[in-house]
Amino acid sequence: MKSLFLVEDENATAEKTATPSKPTSSESAPSAPQPTSTARPHSAGPGQIDDKFLQVLFKAMEQANIQGFDYLEYKQSLRNLAKMPMDEATRYQSAYAMAQTLGATPQQLVETANHYLKVLQAEEQKFGQALNSQKDQQIGQRVEQLKSLQAAAAEKAKMIDVLKKEIADLEEKQKALQSTIEEATVKVESTKNDFVASYQSLVAQIVQDVEKMKQYLK
Repeated sequence: MKSLFLVEDENATAEKTATPSKPTSSESAPSAPQPTSTARPHSAGPGQIDDKFLQVLFKAMEQANIQGFDYLEYKQSLRNLAKMPMDEATRYQSAYAMAQTLGATPQQLVETANHYLKVLQAEEQKFGQALNSQKDQQIGQRVEQLKSLQAAAAEKAKMIDVLKKEIADLEEKQKALQSTIEEATVKVESTKNDFVASYQSLVAQIVQDVEKMKQYLK
């Protein structure tokens, strides 16, 4: 299914091991952040299309596959015609001509495409729930710990020289915990952005196909 939506660079593909044609992941929960650098991250940056999220989304589409000729088979026909010397309208119409022989109609193709959009939207909702859980686990608890340390430091600061060392120790813990929080925040945000980029890439293609089918398939 991956080949229906992604066009890989041939040179890059040659350097990679073969990718399974069907996804194997079954859950869209983001993995727990694992800090790998001592550098302090400042932002998650833009999302990138991530193969592991694509595999999750493809798996969901596979599991929701409609029996018979539907949008996915039509998409395969479009991809097969992609390198043929023809314009876009001719390509869509030629693919539909083949689809007609299997009983497909424009309405049925659009309806099945919308079916897969709903499947992807359901995966987006599941991912959002999992992401919120990760935020609570990876950020929320540490924020509370940070607040507690800050309050303790403020209280100890009222004491004089006897407590200065204890105050300094607490401040060091604050810095270390703040760094951990920032790293966890960036990891979770990067995970979210990668999913969004993957999700939007698929949705944009399907929406575009829906519009083209409405435009060309009368």
